[in-house]
Parts: sequence; structure tokens; C-alpha cells
Amino acid sequence: MKKLFILVISLLVVSVSLFAKTVVSIKGDKICINGTETFKGKTWRGYSIEGLLPNSRMANAVFDDETDSTRYKWVYPDTKKWDAERNTNEFIEQLPIYRKKGLLAIGVNLQGGSPQGYSKGQPWCNTAITPDGGLKPAYMDRMGKIIEKADELGMVVIMGIYYFGQEKYINDEAAVKKGIKNTVEWVLKNNYTNVLLEINNECDFYHKHSILKPARVHEAILYAKSIQVNGKRLLVSTSNGGGKCPTSEMVKAADFILLHGNGLNDPKRIVNLVEKVRSIDTYTSKPIIFNEDDHYDFEKPMNNFVAATSVGASWGFFDYRRSGEDFNEGFQCVPVDWKINSDRKKGFFNIIDEWE
Repeated sequence: MKKLFILVISLLVVSVSLFAKTVVSIKGDKICINGTETFKGKTWRGYSIEGLLPNSRMANAVFDDETDSTRYKWVYPDTKKWDAERNTNEFIEQLPIYRKKGLLAIGVNLQGGSPQGYSKGQPWCNTAITPDGGLKPAYMDRMGKIIEKADELGMVVIMGIYYFGQEKYINDEAAVKKGIKNTVEWVLKNNYTNVLLEINNECDFYHKHSILKPARVHEAILYAKSIQVNGKRLLVSTSNGGGKCPTSEMVKAADFILLHGNGLNDPKRIVNLVEKVRSIDTYTSKPIIFNEDDHYDFEKPMNNFVAATSVGASWGFFDYRRSGEDFNEGFQCVPVDWKINSDRKKGFFNIIDEWE
């Protein structure tokens, strides 16, 4: 009987662990995890942080390159080889450390981000979406591992589909929509409940497909929202380039607003951008999230992070390896050293650690 009791308890523990889920939702202008506003009732430096989602851009956590002429650029210093699985596995190893430091969300894109930080041309091919809108199993397997580990840790994944410079590999608008449909259904069928969807990163930089540009991207948002599995849908948005305000149609269609702080050197401009969004006639109470900003100054009493917090907007860390910097710098340039081992990384994680 005692052995049977132990077996039953063990099975219950396994059952609970298998079905443990992190559910992200929205209540007014606040982000909730498992039905409760994040940092409920908490303040930091005199500002309410309830419902905020501190995040970091980790766009290339599922990166690969199918182009022989550019793959050599991403080799690791120690092995002199590029390894997509190593990249993802090393990222996943760091997730518990990020979470312990207070990070609640990570931004990972199916077409990545520039592996050079910023780049004019993109001759490489890094896309989880096939030309006709299908999904590549190896990419989705890596993404699934990340989402599942984040789920286990109580973290949210802001998952992007398209990235400018890589959308050129998608045949036409029908394939773009098919890619959206397949991605949304993949998330829902896997019962991933900790995902916020970003249709595309910086829609104002797209050249090929009009449905991914500012004038029509709200159509893509509405299309993604219309896709359901077992009566469930995803929360969806998109983003513009640094300092750009979304159109009224984008604001109306999106479940939450994504902003970028790149180019906003004065923290006052962060405040002004948030206030401008809230003044748009189609804006109703919904979360405002910066999911990309390459300004730091964390040691100063006022910086872009503090400015966003002061007006109830979440802030996202975007760090990349500058020219001539060591391997340990940045979270975007490939190959990525995912450890918290540079001054900029430490500065960000030290400041969000105060929130815990």
C-alpha cells in the first residue's frame, strides 16, 4: 500500500509538471501572467510597475544561415564552425538565469534580426518560413524548445514572424498569409499559452509585400487574430522603426502596442512617443511595450528604461556587438554569447533585478 501511495503521488507530480502552463493575457493596459497582473501592487523608484513586461530582444535565438557564401561569418571562436543547435541550446541554458534576474519576456523571431546588429544588405538566408509559406521543422523545433523552457520558468515569448531583408524569400502575398496561418496554428495546436505574436519587425522598412507595410499591416494583424484553434486565438501586434508612431489602423487592430526606442537619445522623447500613441483617436486601454531599444545609461537616474516605466510602458533591451568588441558583447550579433558577462548586459539585468 505504501509503495502504491508513493507511485500515485509520483504520477501526480509528473502530471502536474507536464501540464504546468504560463498563460499570458491582457487586462486593460496591463499584462497578466496566469490571470494576475505582473508585479501586482509593486512600485519602483516611485513608479507603478504593475502590469509591465520587462523584455530583451533575443531575435537570433533560432538563427541559421542556408547561404554557403555567408555562413562562414557566424563561426564560433573556439570551434571555427557555425552550429544552429548550439546557439539555441546555449540560449536555453541561460533562461533560468535571466528569469532569476527578473526578466519576464524574450523576443525571438522566425526570420531573426540582423546578425550584424545593423546592416544595409542581407545576403544571408535565415528564415523559418519557406517561400510558399510553410514552416521548416528544424527552426520550429528550436523555437518549440525555447517556448517550452520559457513556459516552465513563467516567461513570455514575444514571437516575431517576418523580418525585413528576409521577407524577400517569401513568394507572394498568399504565401505571406499562409506563413501567418501556419505559425498561428502551430502555436495554438501545441497549446503554447505564453506567446505574444509580432507579425513583423519594423514594418516601415519592408519593400516586397504590401501587406507587411504600414498602410496594410493592420490587415495581417486582423487576419492572425481571426485564426482560431479550439476557440482560442493569439494576442497580436506589429512594430515600426525606432521612434515611429503606429498608424491609427494599426493601433485599432493590435491587441497591444509595440514601439522601438532606437534613435531616441533623449528619454523625454520616450515619454512623448507613449503620450502620442495614447492620443491617437483609435487608442483604447491596451499595453504599450518597447520591445527594442539600444540606449542604456542604466547608471543614470533617468534613461530610456526609466522614462518608459514612468509612463506605464514596458521596456525592451536591444544590445548588439559593436565593431571591434569582444565575443561576449551583445545579444544579437551571431555567434551570440548568451551569458550575462559584459557591462551593458550586467547594467540591464542589475536594474531589472531591483524589480524582484
